[in-house]
Amino acid sequence: MKFAFAGIDFLGGVFEALVGAGWTPIKLFTRPCDGIYDHNDVVLASARTHRIPMQISRLKAPDLEALAEAHGTGWALVVAGYPWLVRGWRGKAAYGVNFHPSPLPMGRGPYPLFKAISDAQPEWGVTAHVLGEEGFDTGDILAQERFPLTERESHETLLAKCQMAARRIAAGPVARTLPALWAAAAPQGTGSYWPRVTDADRTLDFRAEVDAILRRVRAFGTIETLARVGETRVYVAEAEGWREAHRHTPGAVVHRHRRHIVIAARDGYIQLNRWSPVPATEIGHLGR
Repeated sequence: MKFAFAGIDFLGGVFEALVGAGWTPIKLFTRPCDGIYDHNDVVLASARTHRIPMQISRLKAPDLEALAEAHGTGWALVVAGYPWLVRGWRGKAAYGVNFHPSPLPMGRGPYPLFKAISDAQPEWGVTAHVLGEEGFDTGDILAQERFPLTERESHETLLAKCQMAARRIAAGPVARTLPALWAAAAPQGTGSYWPRVTDADRTLDFRAEVDAILRRVRAFGTIETLARVGETRVYVAEAEGWREAHRHTPGAVVHRHRRHIVIAARDGYIQLNRWSPVPATEIGHLGR
């Protein structure tokens, strides 16, 4: 089957999985990326390899009409990690499929991985669903894969699990049985929408217990959490901690050694191992 792909490297493995299953790419729609948290280098390279047109501006109705004129209406629009709502694909393509990194209907929204770990969800998943035109991540479910989360789950491990599951779904049920999945698609029913995280969601509260603080650090990983060290706000990429009774005020700096800083929490201590007064986004751009 021919397909157009809208997305970035985040779930770009879906593109390669479909190609590996025998599908033929006809166009790539992607978006500008900062090269630090968001990347599209791999999907752009794949598009060049397959010699298909690439578009970084938002996908709109005229783009779909052009594809229908060039390829008919028997192709599929596949979306994975694309921030803009796509409308008007019906009648231009035979199928519109979105890959979302959550076990829908739970966790609709732009990027639910952070909250999945912060909330200590026992399991997670990836869903392929009909691309809706009235709201994000609400279309009928085509295929879904669930997997357990560990007590030490991090943003990086969950991201890898989601990427691997998305590839399996793409190469398996979607690539091989899409017409049957389409005919049997199941409505989601009532779900939950998780909005984009804020700085408040990323901020460490040392009045909390050690386990909760470290879980938040793991939830964001290299995306970084925020912490107050004295009068300075710092960006934390890695921390450890331990429980220990003490009389320090939560948030107090109790020890320093080289770049390591130990801060009192409610029931123990948090050691900041990798941190910076400047966010990674700025460091990355300054290093260019």
